[in-house]
Amino acid sequence: MKNFLRRLKRTNSLSFYSLWLLVVLYALAILADFISPYPYDLQCREYALCPPTVPHISVPGRKLCGPVVYGIVVVNPAFKEYAFDSSRRYKIRFLVKGPERKIFGLLKTDRYLFGVEEPGKIFLFGTDLHGRDVFSRVLYGARISLSIGIIGVTISFVLGLLVGGISGYFGGRTDTILMRTVEIIMMFPFFYLMLALRAAFPPNLSSIQIYFLIVIILSLIGWASLARIIRGMVLSLKEEEYVLAARSLGISSFRIITRHILPNTLSYTVTALTLSIPGYILGESALSLLGLGIQEPYPSWGNMLSVTVGNLRILTMAPWMLIPGFFIFLTVLAFNFFGDGVRNVTDPKNW
Repeated sequence: MKNFLRRLKRTNSLSFYSLWLLVVLYALAILADFISPYPYDLQCREYALCPPTVPHISVPGRKLCGPVVYGIVVVNPAFKEYAFDSSRRYKIRFLVKGPERKIFGLLKTDRYLFGVEEPGKIFLFGTDLHGRDVFSRVLYGARISLSIGIIGVTISFVLGLLVGGISGYFGGRTDTILMRTVEIIMMFPFFYLMLALRAAFPPNLSSIQIYFLIVIILSLIGWASLARIIRGMVLSLKEEEYVLAARSLGISSFRIITRHILPNTLSYTVTALTLSIPGYILGESALSLLGLGIQEPYPSWGNMLSVTVGNLRILTMAPWMLIPGFFIFLTVLAFNFFGDGVRNVTDPKNW
């Protein structure tokens, strides 16, 4: 691992820093229960579409020292107009008390990493239409948007490797049937096939059921292109001497495929895996954006953006509602840069 990181930093520093950016994003998602100052479904309706509260450093010598936020004054509740009162300062504290929730769904706690005491509010990314903290919802939404990419890619790559390996190794009728199936799947546009598969299921599913449904849909679509490429690689690898020797020793075909042939395709598959994850994240975001994905009140980056679709008033009054889109853009960019670096590192020509 150390050698990989060293070579990644030497060959492509941008990919190296993209990797650490992804590590930070996934760490924030895992620790969302502890880091977020509010539960993802806590509504403060009197502060709907409130702009971000910017922390300030109080002047030394006064009663409050250190980072503070100003009090929020509702100027016009009908038009969601707010002002910040610098005379009311609330010190940002660590390990403050808040509504009880479970960390990782197991450990009950009422402590949050940071926050302010009532009646102060800290909305680092502002609030949405229901007065929910956007910063907290972005952290919780990262769990869904980021995990779907990892789980979906894992399933599709297992399918792609096995189907491609079996097709290339056995050939004949098996190869014909499997490859024609692959071509039928690849014939349909990705986005429209995804919508058609989602529309085939009832709309009144729970968010957990929709989560697993999206993972299955994206996995069933994504494995076909990989299987086709792996099949071509296996066609050449199965004639290598070590494969012929294993066959002559009576080793089973399944063992030859999984232990001798497929591991020699890892230099390509690892790169393809990292470059494919953004497609899964965008697929989930697109479904949620259209109202076919994760449902309220559970957040995902896609359904957080859905309120901005065709709503010019929201975009002009509350541009911070586009922050989840920035995180989607940042994550997709980081995965593409990292995948490009992995391709350079795993390419034997660069050794």
